[in-house]
This record gives sequence, C-alpha cells and structure tokens, in this order.
Amino acid sequence: MFQLLRLIRESYLFAFQAIIVNRVRTVLSLLGIAIGIFCIISVFTIFDSMELSIRKSIDTLGSNVLYIQKWPWSMGNNYPWWKYYQRPEASLADMREIQTRSNLADATAFFIQVNKTVKFRSNYVDNVGVMGVSQDFDRVWKFELADGRYFSPIESNSGKNVAIIGADIATGLFQEAMAVGQKIKIFGRNIEVIGVTKKEGDDFFGNSNDKVVMLPISYCRNMVDMNEVGTCIIVKAKPLVSNEQLIDELTGIMRSIRKLKPAAEDNFAINETSIISKSFDGLFSMIGTVGWIIGGFSLLVGGFGIANIMFVSVKERTSIIGIQKALGAKNYFILLQFLFEAIFLSLIGGIVGLLIVIILAVVVSLSTTFHLIITPGNVFLGIGVSAIIGLISGIIPAFSASRLDPVEAMRTGA
Repeated sequence: MFQLLRLIRESYLFAFQAIIVNRVRTVLSLLGIAIGIFCIISVFTIFDSMELSIRKSIDTLGSNVLYIQKWPWSMGNNYPWWKYYQRPEASLADMREIQTRSNLADATAFFIQVNKTVKFRSNYVDNVGVMGVSQDFDRVWKFELADGRYFSPIESNSGKNVAIIGADIATGLFQEAMAVGQKIKIFGRNIEVIGVTKKEGDDFFGNSNDKVVMLPISYCRNMVDMNEVGTCIIVKAKPLVSNEQLIDELTGIMRSIRKLKPAAEDNFAINETSIISKSFDGLFSMIGTVGWIIGGFSLLVGGFGIANIMFVSVKERTSIIGIQKALGAKNYFILLQFLFEAIFLSLIGGIVGLLIVIILAVVVSLSTTFHLIITPGNVFLGIGVSAIIGLISGIIPAFSASRLDPVEAMRTGA
C-alpha cells in the first residue's frame, strides 16, 4: 500500500513537472482530451435532460392509462392514414358501455377539445383549448385545483354552464382578481367559473393544464359537432392490472360494441404512453451515437497527444530510469509509474472538459427555461473515459520505459 501511494505521488510530481516545464505542448495535447470529453458529456447531458423532460411529460398522461381513439399513435413517414380515415369517432355511448362491462377499469372518462376565444368583459385570451369532459375526468387526468372545486355529478349530467379554467387563463382574464364566481364567455354564452387549476408550467411539448378550460361534456356537446372533432375515451386500470390485460378486455368490449365480425379488422385504436416512449428511443440512440462519433475524433487526437507527451517524457528521463533500475526498481514499477502519469495527464484534460460542461449547463439553465442536468453517471463516464484514454495512450511508452537496459539507459541519458 505504501509503495502504491509513493508511486502515485511520484507520478503526480513527474506529471506536474511536465506540465510546468512544457506548458504549451502539454496544454495543446490535453486540449484534445478536454474537447472530446466536452463533446461526449455535453451531448449526453443534453440527451439525459431532454429524455428526463420528455418522460416526465409523458408520465403526466399516465403509465396505467389507455386512450381509445379513432387514430393510432405512431411516428414516421409510413403512417397509413387512409386506413383510419373512415373509422368512427369514439362516442359517449361507447364510454358508457365500457363503464358497464369492464371489470378491470378503475375509472373511465370521455373528452373532446376545440380551440376557442375566452372573454371576460374587455379582456380575452385567444386560441384556448376548451375541453368537454365527463364526470370522472379528474380520476384519469393529472391536475390540481388551486381554488374552487370540481364539477358535481349533477352539473356534469345536466350539462350546467360551469367551467374550470387554467392558471394562465385566470391570469389573462382576471389578473390578480378572484376568478371563482365570475362569468366568462365561450361560444358566445356566459359560463360560471367554479375552479382554477394550480400553476404547473409547460411540459416538453409545450402543453399544460394552465392553458385550458374544462366544461361538462353534456354542456359542450350542444356547442360542438362531435363528429367533426377528435374524441377520446380514457380508461385507467385498476391496481395490479397490467396494460396488456386491460387492452385485451377493452378490445373485446369495443369489438362487441361496434359489432365487428371475427375476421374484421379493429376500427378503433387503443393507445398507451409507451408508444410515445418507444418512438423517442430511436432518437435518443441516434443522439448518443452522434455524441460518441464527434467526441471520439477529439479523444483520438487527444490520445495521440498524451502518447507523444509520454514518449518525450521517457526520452527526457532515460537516465533517471537507468538509475532507478540500478537501485533495484522492478520493471512493473517503471511501467506503473509512467502509466499513472499518462492517466493523470488525461484526467486533467477530462476534468477541464467536465468543468466546461458544468459552466455551460449553469449558463443555459439560468438563461432559458430548459434545465440541463449533469447526472453523476455522466461525471463518472467523463472521468472513466479520460482514465481509459490515458491508460491506452500510455501503455506503449510505459512498456518501452520498463524494458530499458539500466546500463544503456544511464549511458544514453548521460
């Protein structure tokens, strides 16, 4: 243990001396490692931050929630829209049948959404997402109320003209004034505000409950032709019920409702959030590959720089190596001494690269709404890659130093 600590100390001193004596050469050589680590870790930091933000946004849709719609969720250029165009929209009658027949569903809700202008006296907000929702919508969709209350069963069933509005809508219409109890105008009709959602901010896709108005579907259906808008039935699974089990049950129920023959293709889609996650997996993989390719070239250049420093260091210290061997130093001692030095030099470059990434992350997080998160895994990745590059770059110079003949080394050094 003592010998190992002495070895590390000597390697540190030799490496530090090499940096001081040959500042320009060392800085230029380590710059390749620093740029390489910066490229790799910055790409993975952006990648991890994007992935975390996207998955957080997807999670708000619910991992144990299924969406019955006309259109299946899919990404890519080969989307066969012509197959789905003639499908019927999901209906309130479908939802009620599911509520009656399903044994695995914990809650079922229906909603539609249209964009409208919302007014209060002289104030108005354009392009607001107005949602018509059924009674159990609060059980399948994540949101919290900052003020007021949710729809009562009587209000939902009778189609009363009441609304729950998002935090941004409340601010836009009422500024600092109390929103609950006020009358807003949508579809040219007065609607009473009974609740305001808690401020939550935009998700990665720019969506937010802050920007929507919820109305009872029984009221909204009188203003909107539901055959002309996209409808959706949301079904939440009971605890311990998997999505696969619920999909199987819902498929049977929907086929029965639609009276489809056994050989007929489904004329509905049952979507789940994992479809979105899988669609982004390919993107994340491509970003990671690009990061390794860009950083790999810089690391290759940096590795050659480290190897050059070590070859020069071996040549400059040939006589010292000869003296060490004459005094009984073993080959492995010389080998490890130069390997430690190469790894130490490479780690310096890696740490510089990590510091640049950290500074960049702080600047971006403070100046934009996108937060870059440097994970411990990425820090260890940067340090680990730096150490590996140092090990690979130093192995040949270290091996050549360990094989020097002590007599020849002292004569050459003299």
